[in-house]
Amino acid sequence: MAERVAVVGLLNKRNGVSRDVTLKPGQAVRIGDAIIRLRACEHTAPWEQDQLTGAFVQLDVRGSDRHWRRAFSGWLFRERPGLNVVQHPVYDVWTKICTMSWPATGPDTTSLGGAEGGSRSSAKKSPETTDDAAPEADEPVAPSGPPASAPASNAQ
Repeated sequence: MAERVAVVGLLNKRNGVSRDVTLKPGQAVRIGDAIIRLRACEHTAPWEQDQLTGAFVQLDVRGSDRHWRRAFSGWLFRERPGLNVVQHPVYDVWTKICTMSWPATGPDTTSLGGAEGGSRSSAKKSPETTDDAAPEADEPVAPSGPPASAPASNAQ
């Protein structure tokens, strides 16, 4: 997650001031009586049908008694803000961006339709069976008798 960076919006509903906060996972920033912590941020892979940008955010707010309380802890999605809502009378938080990189190639990367017109498996082939060794599909298989662990009363 070291290469990930999120931009989270913070709105103070009392004074109408909105700020964009840039954080990496594990970082926190204090703005007035609020602390925003970013625990994780994700963006769906480019090949996924639904493109979602999400951040796991924690919001701690200092109350009038000067104690800090957790007002929110959870995933916030840019494309679906109603999925998980920060319900606080003073602050609102939302995900704006999660920047992360997807590797173009890796040790498990496979390419479709290579220059050879397709790739062949490197796995060993199974030994071929002869018609004599395999029973016909319509032939019933006779039981070989009771298993050795079966009680004597079940023997035929």
